[in-house]
Amino acid sequence: MLELAARLRGLSRDSLAAALHSREFEPSGVRDLFDLAEAVLAPDSIDHAVGRLDRRHLAVLAAAVELVADGDTTVERVRAELVGQAASAELSDATSELLDELSGLLLLVRIDDRVHVPAAVIARVAPRLGAELPTVAELATPAPPVPVSGADVDRTLIDRRAAETAYATVAATAEVLAALGTQPARELAKGGLALPDSKRLAEASGIALDALPRLFHRADEAGLVVRDGAFWLESERGAEWSLETTAGRWRRLAECWRARIPEALRELVARRSESLTASTLGEDVRWFYPAGGRWIDEGLERLIGEAEALGLAVSGEPAPTALLVLAGELDRASDRLAAHFPAQVEQVYLQHDLSIVSPGPLEPALDARLRGFADVEGRDLASTYRVSAASVNRGLAAGETAESILEFLGGLSLTGIPQPLSYLVAEAAARFGSLRVSLADPADAPARASVRSDDEQLVRTLAVDQSLVSIGLRQTGPHRLLSRFPPEVVFWALADARYPVAAEDAAGEIIRLSRHHLAAVPEPVSKPDPIEALLDVVLAEGEAGASEQAWLARQLEAAARSKETLTVTVRMPGGDTADYLLAPASVANGRLRARDRKADIERTLPLSAIAAVSPAPAGA
Repeated sequence: MLELAARLRGLSRDSLAAALHSREFEPSGVRDLFDLAEAVLAPDSIDHAVGRLDRRHLAVLAAAVELVADGDTTVERVRAELVGQAASAELSDATSELLDELSGLLLLVRIDDRVHVPAAVIARVAPRLGAELPTVAELATPAPPVPVSGADVDRTLIDRRAAETAYATVAATAEVLAALGTQPARELAKGGLALPDSKRLAEASGIALDALPRLFHRADEAGLVVRDGAFWLESERGAEWSLETTAGRWRRLAECWRARIPEALRELVARRSESLTASTLGEDVRWFYPAGGRWIDEGLERLIGEAEALGLAVSGEPAPTALLVLAGELDRASDRLAAHFPAQVEQVYLQHDLSIVSPGPLEPALDARLRGFADVEGRDLASTYRVSAASVNRGLAAGETAESILEFLGGLSLTGIPQPLSYLVAEAAARFGSLRVSLADPADAPARASVRSDDEQLVRTLAVDQSLVSIGLRQTGPHRLLSRFPPEVVFWALADARYPVAAEDAAGEIIRLSRHHLAAVPEPVSKPDPIEALLDVVLAEGEAGASEQAWLARQLEAAARSKETLTVTVRMPGGDTADYLLAPASVANGRLRARDRKADIERTLPLSAIAAVSPAPAGA
């Protein structure tokens, strides 16, 4: 523990913070570097760190643990031990680098060529080697060869099933983004989406309610949605993603899945080629993390569950696309799946009943434009939209005109424009703006929005419409109403109630409003870092008692608590020094009381006479 405390003392604040972020430990009661060393050498903290070591790091740590039974060791001795156990040239060449990384994880201390493993780490690792953990020789052995399969397997059926699942996931994600673009979803204080929003998004995307959290989390990881305060919105990146092809959308999601897998593990799994199965994937992961335990099993379950949703696995078994993704061949993987995706179309059938039928998935840019003035009624391989006076009014409010709508539909239609549809668009355009919403005059405070119309009957209808109770409209004249809500809120409430509403500025000019709000991906927000707060305490304490004598006293106190034996170098009256093998009992009033292990007597020494302390030789 003293070696580790000294190591912590020698690190810069940034290096110390990086080391502590790599570990889990109990920070309560930590006041100085000795308390910190004790915290990271607690059994639970060591087990957590060792459990997350990959095979190469664990092999080097295990070799060092076995060698330090006779005292500290050296980098060359650790390397020689691994070579003697038939380690690969790659592992022996990387020994020095791996020891540095283990030192950065605070599992050992490396000073120049010397390697010290704390007794607490030895106690947690040594008994497990050859029992629940592989031996050093087994850890140093390269990955076992992959059995060669002589059977030719037809993967076409697997590809088709994988493509069906992948397409459904991409389509459902796109519908969630579209629904968020129309109306944000609220995040509960305790975490998770509010139930009404969850139901709305699940219905819009056509998935089960219990499947929504995983799909939403996937969209969040890909940066397609962004949380702004208490609400989730579609991000600017999500809007760009929505305009990509299905293959391009899938590629982005698959890329995020791949990024969660360590590079060395990707290479290990990718070597299996045709022999990759769920069981061999599990074998490879457990081989790579020999001390993994429960977190490995839970991680595998999540990884394979995500793979299933993305068409990288079928019925729990990895699909051929999984190997391509793991190997970084994302374009090949997306091309392979896209060969089985439904073909996108660029034209639709306009019906006399005001419905629009797309014989296949509509090209994304066309779909986005059509949604601006038509409502989606059914989403499948053949999608259905419906045009209504309210949907056309929504498009007009966002900047469309009757001419632009009809021109767009004319280029899109395989059947021309039915007369009922043409009449509906023209009539909606004629009525558009007969009801105007604007910012209320300050003299009308606390009202914030003003609603006006030349049609007195329409104003009276609004005043008694029970569906508008939530915006609290109050009639103040034959042509005018007021509301305490902002103009935009009032506008969309009236639009949802199917009134021909337009927004206007102070000059009475119509302004365009779009419900589709996007959120920019925010800059990372610096949250309070508990490690930095801990270091403020620890380093302040260190500065308060930074003298060598204070540091010496803390070393002796720590040794007394942990019942360690030390080599204590004492200055003699003639200027010489002498080494004593002492077991500290207490430190008080500037004096050390300790048991002399060789003479078997108790000694009391002034701290000012002690030149240095160091761990006792092994076996002392």
